[in-house]
Amino acid sequence: SETEMATEKTEYTPVQGEHSPPSLPGQPAFPIGFDNMNMPGQNMYGGPAVPGGLPVPSGLPFPPPTAFGPGVPGAFGMPVHPPSGPGYGEKPSCPPYFPPGQDNVGNYSDFDFGLDNKSIRRAFIRKVFLVLTAQLMVTFAFVAVFTFVDQVKVFVQVNTWTYLVSYGIFFVSVCVISCCGSVRRRHPWNLIALSVLTLSMSYMVGMIASFHDTDTVVMAVGITAVVCFTVVIFSLQTKCDFTSCHGVLFVCLIVLILFGLLCIIIRDRILHIVYAGLGALLFTCFLAVDTQLLLGNKELSLSPEEYVFAALNLYTDIINIFLYILAIIGRARGS
Repeated sequence: SETEMATEKTEYTPVQGEHSPPSLPGQPAFPIGFDNMNMPGQNMYGGPAVPGGLPVPSGLPFPPPTAFGPGVPGAFGMPVHPPSGPGYGEKPSCPPYFPPGQDNVGNYSDFDFGLDNKSIRRAFIRKVFLVLTAQLMVTFAFVAVFTFVDQVKVFVQVNTWTYLVSYGIFFVSVCVISCCGSVRRRHPWNLIALSVLTLSMSYMVGMIASFHDTDTVVMAVGITAVVCFTVVIFSLQTKCDFTSCHGVLFVCLIVLILFGLLCIIIRDRILHIVYAGLGALLFTCFLAVDTQLLLGNKELSLSPEEYVFAALNLYTDIINIFLYILAIIGRARGS
């Protein structure tokens, strides 16, 4: 009825400034409105009073944020030492970050990094063989001109001082490329130095070939091509590691140089043929080692930035093999 509804409406009449709802069963009523924000105590749920009249259940590990900022221990009746519990104060765990190409122990994988990247290594090998092909074409073009053109052959045989000039230029170029890493890695200075070296070496090889018969030169070129092609293919396919023998070959080179000085003193044709045969064999081994340095899967390897140095090594090996084979055939035929 209307009388009962009026009675129910007037059962609870809040005092002015008091906006708290009735208390829960078994708990005292505490005003939690805006008027009590500076009054320490508890709210209707048994927790500390907070600004703004927001009830806070008891048992929280840390005072929650308020409308005026994060909760501050000790303010408005909040505990100074918040209780500890499972998960309290722990930072969220995140998986560790590793750069691309690096595994979970800090090592770089074989797929994404530097020297072991197969695509980079293949591009490096192609670049080296392209540069080497250009060098050999220039050199054997000089050899053909100095061998088949009689005017050029007579000129270089009369003016032998040009050989010394070209040798000096070659020596300076080798020192610059071998000792100055900033030059051989910087484009276009590395290609300029390699071009100067190739031209000077080509002149010297052509001048040496001009003192031999045409048949001897052609035969030496053919044998050199077959030997070098076989050694390169074998070095690329075999599982034997020739790079571990680099120190032994260097000692053999020192011995060969001393043997060459002996041949200068003792002028004997047989001794010169033996010396030329040992030299061709030694530089054939050097060609196998320098070829495997390109692969990157042996004990020693070259950086992909060293394509000029790699091309220089292969070029000098092939030219030395050609000169020693030319000396063998020339001494054997008495030319």
